[in-house]
Amino acid sequence: MSTPDPAPGKLIVIAGPAGSGKTTLCERMLAEQPDVRRVITCTTRAPREGEVDGRDYYFLSPEEFERRIEAGDFYEYARVHGRYYGTLKSEIDRHLSAGRNVLLNIDVQGAASFRQAERENPSLAGRLVTVFITITPGQMRERMLGRGDNDEAEIARRLKSAEDELARAGEFDHVIASTDRESDYQRLLMLYRHLTSPLTGR
Repeated sequence: MSTPDPAPGKLIVIAGPAGSGKTTLCERMLAEQPDVRRVITCTTRAPREGEVDGRDYYFLSPEEFERRIEAGDFYEYARVHGRYYGTLKSEIDRHLSAGRNVLLNIDVQGAASFRQAERENPSLAGRLVTVFITITPGQMRERMLGRGDNDEAEIARRLKSAEDELARAGEFDHVIASTDRESDYQRLLMLYRHLTSPLTGR
C-alpha cells in the first residue's frame, strides 16, 4: 500500500479581537508543533530591548518600507499609529514552496487582504485557511480586567473595536468560539491536523 503524498503547505491565518487568546494560541502552536513555521513580518517601529532583526521582525526604515510597497513586495500592509507593518510575499512563499505550513497572527483587515491576494496570486491558490477566534463581550471584559493592564476607558475602546471585528467572523473559513485556553488549543490543533492531513487536505 503506497503512502499518501504530503499535503502541500498551508498558510493558516488566525484573527480575533483583543482578549480572544489568539496570540497565546499561536505561540503554543509554534512551540509544540515542529512542522509549523512563524511568519516574520516587517515594521518601521524601532526594535524593543531584546528584539533581533530577522528573528522578531524585519526592521525597515519608512523609506525602505514605502519602496517595497511600490515594488509590490507585500501580501498585506497597514499603517498603525504612524508606523508601517506588513507581510512580505517572499517570507511566505519560501515556506509554501518547500511544502511547509505557516502560521500568521493578524487582524481582520489583514485577513481580508490575504483573501484578495489568494485570488490574485497562483502561489496562494488553495493554500490559505482563515480562522477566527470569537469571544463574547462579557468574556473579553473579564479577561482584560484579569490581566490588570487595562483601565475602563481602554476596555470600552477595545470592546467597541471588537464589535466591528466580531461582525466579520462570517468571512472566515473556520470559527472557534473561545472557552478556555486548553480547550481552544485542542480545537485549533484538531483543525490544523485535519487541514494538513494528506488524506483530507483543505
